[in-house]
Parts: sequence; C-alpha cells; structure tokens
Amino acid sequence: MHYKENNTKVVIHDGACGFCKGSVNLLIKLDKKRVFKYASLQGKYASTLNIDKNIDSIVYYENQKLYYKSTAILKILNALGGILKLSNIFYIIPKFIRDYIYDLVAKNRYIISKNIAQCKIPTQEEKGLFLD
Repeated sequence: MHYKENNTKVVIHDGACGFCKGSVNLLIKLDKKRVFKYASLQGKYASTLNIDKNIDSIVYYENQKLYYKSTAILKILNALGGILKLSNIFYIIPKFIRDYIYDLVAKNRYIISKNIAQCKIPTQEEKGLFLD
C-alpha cells in the first residue's frame, strides 16, 4: 500500500519520547475505526516527507499536507470524530496562543512522561498500524 495517498492520515511522533509514545497508545485506543497510521520522526517514512529535521512537534499528514503543533492535534481530534469534533472550537484561539501552549507542554514532555509507564507490547493488529 502506498501511504502518500490522499486518504491517508498519518500521525508522526517523536519515537524517543515516552509522552509521545503514550499519546500514540491513547490514539490507538480511541481510534476504533482505524483511521490513522503511525510513524516516528526518526523513521524512514518521515524522511520521505518534507519535514524539518529539527522539528520539535507532532506532525500530522493528511491529504498530502503537513500540519504541526496545535493544528496537528486539532486535526487529529477532528479525524477521530464523534464528540472529539467539538475540539474545533479551539480554532477560535489564535494559532500563536495555541502553539505557545503546545510548546510549553512539548518543552516539558520528558519531565511529564518520566512517571508514565509507556512499555506496551502492540498486538498483531496494532503492529500493522505502524509504517516503520
């Protein structure tokens, strides 16, 4: 399968970050329709996209477009559907404010995640959700 098709939704995360891995585990739980595929920023898939190597952000790839930081989060929540579509209300907050809050969390993610157990062995089905 070619994962750069228009209908592909890929969550690209920092594979070295426990907080990010925990977020991916949560997304997998919430994504009952299996809307997303997942890749790490350090992996082959991300290297095929035009992503800045020094990016400190979650990246969301949809319809051949890349989204970063708070916009990526809001796009992901919207794609999950259901009640999470209500997160669209946060678009009324200016992007620079949303991204400032995102950056605060990102800057402290290693501290936040040190007390979170992230070791989870993916099921066979879950392994198929990862592109690399």
